[in-house]
Amino acid sequence: MGAIPATGADLVRQIASTNPARGSLALWWFGQAGFALRGAGLTALVDPFLGPHEARLISPAVDPREFSGVDVICCTHEHLDHLDGATVAGVASASPAARVVVPRPIVPLVTALGIGPERVIGAQPYPEEPPLELGPLRLYGVPARHGVTSPPAKYDFGFDEPGSNGLYRYLGFVFELNGVRVFHAGDTLAYEGMAERIKQLDVDLALLPINGRDFFRESLGIVGNLSYREAAELAAAAEVPLVVPMHYDMFAINRERPGTFVDYLRDTYPFLNTYLFGRYGRFVYSRPEGPR
Repeated sequence: MGAIPATGADLVRQIASTNPARGSLALWWFGQAGFALRGAGLTALVDPFLGPHEARLISPAVDPREFSGVDVICCTHEHLDHLDGATVAGVASASPAARVVVPRPIVPLVTALGIGPERVIGAQPYPEEPPLELGPLRLYGVPARHGVTSPPAKYDFGFDEPGSNGLYRYLGFVFELNGVRVFHAGDTLAYEGMAERIKQLDVDLALLPINGRDFFRESLGIVGNLSYREAAELAAAAEVPLVVPMHYDMFAINRERPGTFVDYLRDTYPFLNTYLFGRYGRFVYSRPEGPR
């Protein structure tokens, strides 16, 4: 745990100055699906949504143009709350050494922001492709089952979307850093073989969306996700030691109560640990078995 930073500048300093022991990893939650990870002297952001938006319920943690010291920015797919142009361009400018990792079909969306192509890496899932090695960070892609537009909502892997060329358009990522493995699912539904992929990667901590989906939200153009129950079932099937709910707080029309997830988990899988992040607060996870 750690004190909640008073300002965005304080948050940036706190992240940069945090150096957990090997076998531990520090995480910060920015709301929705946005996180910072820190370990082995490396800072990674995943799905940071820090730009202005009239429908935001949660203020941005920091002005992305002041977010220096970032080494890797990962975006799981192209929706605004996961790949926000203002955020990615701002952080990339403030952190000129940062690399940007996205599913390969959407690389052009990142280079169109003015980020040099030599800084942008197109990813695909493991084991179809080997993990990416970015300094001390090893990054494994995991397929996500999602969609681009609705209605009608179409949930698949995006192979047939324009520009995909038969490649996975939506991904989750497993971050192996400082002897810990964290799975960030991005936006996804469950699919056959998903739990087995996560289990085979021996994940220590899983960040899973819980906002679900329904006809009415899909009619308004909102492509949905795992429900709180599906997230719990997935974590249990994958035998994840610690599961963290996400993607439930940013927009009034697309919220879920994390307590429903906690209650279901407690009643159905009492052996499964969970953690609810305080917004912008630091959480340090230590692997009980020590570094892998």
